[in-house]
Amino acid sequence: MAKSASEPVWKRWHDERYPVRLGISACLLGAEVRFDGGHKRDRYLTDVLGENVTWVPVCPELEIGLGIPRPVIQLRGGERGDQLVMREDGRDLTASMRAYADARVAELDGLGLDGFVLKKDSPSCGMQRVRVHGAPGGMPQRSGVGHFAQALGRGMATLPLEEEGRLNDPPLRERFIEAIFSRNRWRVLAARGLSRASLVAFHEAHKMLLLAHDQGIYRKLGRIVGSFGRIADEEIHASYAALFAEAFARPATVARHVNVLEHLFGHLKTCVTPIEKREIASAIGEYRAGRVPLVVPVSLLRFLVAAHDVEYVQGQLYLEPHPRELMLRNHV
Repeated sequence: MAKSASEPVWKRWHDERYPVRLGISACLLGAEVRFDGGHKRDRYLTDVLGENVTWVPVCPELEIGLGIPRPVIQLRGGERGDQLVMREDGRDLTASMRAYADARVAELDGLGLDGFVLKKDSPSCGMQRVRVHGAPGGMPQRSGVGHFAQALGRGMATLPLEEEGRLNDPPLRERFIEAIFSRNRWRVLAARGLSRASLVAFHEAHKMLLLAHDQGIYRKLGRIVGSFGRIADEEIHASYAALFAEAFARPATVARHVNVLEHLFGHLKTCVTPIEKREIASAIGEYRAGRVPLVVPVSLLRFLVAAHDVEYVQGQLYLEPHPRELMLRNHV
């Protein structure tokens, strides 16, 4: 990895040959593939996130041959679980969707995806709380999972998944995008070939970011790094990748962020002025109290780290794990 202190730390780990690649329900990009010939374009996904990722659109219902327009399909509960059926005539599509979905997911697994954005409430793509219908006239239960979403969970268990509706929640959005950029960095590292030196550098650069999510997982990952050369490279790769993904599935908390901020602050105490020291301490305290967003102490730390040329902290991805224009840390 070529290092340059003048470029954002996330970009030092980026490789244009391996762009952040996300699967997505095609209707969210504006494709007119819904049952009624319409779409569900999401402006944040197309106009903001789309500037920083490559999309791989998928429409399961269209791809199993249902056409446009098409009859409404729904989940229907029963003894064999939630079946995918035509609403009007009850035609059962479960087997054909499952066969298609498992094959499509296997194909997608070979494309190097870093995540997937799914259409909420869809009987094929919904991740959670999809309506499950029972007896005629009865109230549907919000208990289902779309059949294509289920296949993603079976076939790509560590892939970050999220629904477009949940991405309107700032903490969920931040966690998802942090996860996809982190997965992409791992994919780049693996594609270039693992070595002891490259794995140590990768692990060290992610240290504070991992600590903000799960200290225990960070320590376990450290033990895997330490075992390099004593166990097979394939086992190192599989074990580290699985735990690394698990860490970013855990929500970062205010308390953990404060712990990381104070840890980074500790690397500056001998070089900053008394006024700068007070400003950092105040910004961290204001964030802890919920009066300012995370971007305030992080931006101040990033400025002072650059001003005083603190090399170790400059290399920490915590300070900038993704492009600033995504504005993920601007919420309180």
